[in-house]
Amino acid sequence: MQRRLLSMQWRDALFAHWRVDPATVEARLPEPLSVATHDGDAYLGVVPFEMTDIRPRGAPVGLSFPELNLRTYVSDGDTKGVYFFSLDAADPIGVGVARTLFRLPYYRAAMDVTRDGDRVTFTSHRTHRGAPEVHFDATYGPAGETRSPEPGSLEAFLVENYRFYTEGRGRVYYGDIAHEPWPLADADAAIRTNTLFEANGFEPPVGDPILHYSPGTEVTADRIRRLNPRATASAGTDAVADGAAGIGTGAATTDDGAVEIPVDEE
Repeated sequence: MQRRLLSMQWRDALFAHWRVDPATVEARLPEPLSVATHDGDAYLGVVPFEMTDIRPRGAPVGLSFPELNLRTYVSDGDTKGVYFFSLDAADPIGVGVARTLFRLPYYRAAMDVTRDGDRVTFTSHRTHRGAPEVHFDATYGPAGETRSPEPGSLEAFLVENYRFYTEGRGRVYYGDIAHEPWPLADADAAIRTNTLFEANGFEPPVGDPILHYSPGTEVTADRIRRLNPRATASAGTDAVADGAAGIGTGAATTDDGAVEIPVDEE
């Protein structure tokens, strides 16, 4: 990671993953991304957690709010990462910053997080004007001791990802993050309501999810960059160009129109 743009803490995360046919995910990905699999399976993940003390570099105070996302895992031919279908958050300022600065598909939502011992109850109702409704209601917590995921394991495939991808205006962008390996435990979870799949155009997966819990980790995030289609074409693969050729100007759309922000154009 070349620069630290943001620092934050992620707390009380539930990772709920469903196995799906890779073709289900592949059909929804922009070029040049391809679905990443583990033992032939693709995964859709629902992850509620709380982001705290989110600070741009040099800021004296930070933002804190809950988040709920629907994700999958992809490769650009060189690096594996997370591809977000949607992210809901309970902070209008945070949503606006994420939509403009990181080009991520964030939506405003009314959320409530309560704790009773090691149990977390997380509820969310999307309130973003013009977006499909989303409802989520779950109680979860650890079901054992925490551990570090073993390299090459399914756990590591699902949670140890240090790059995210997003699409905007016909282009694919990526951002790099850094953190220590997630402290991970098996989880107990009662998911009473979850309409994220339908809101994002998926049939709800069959079967029970694979559940993990983490008390959290400290994270830093780099600036967003454009995935270089010229490098992909010249290499004949879905590779990312090494290094940045310079800093250009990219436009990200919010509810209020286009906002000009600096984006590294590789």
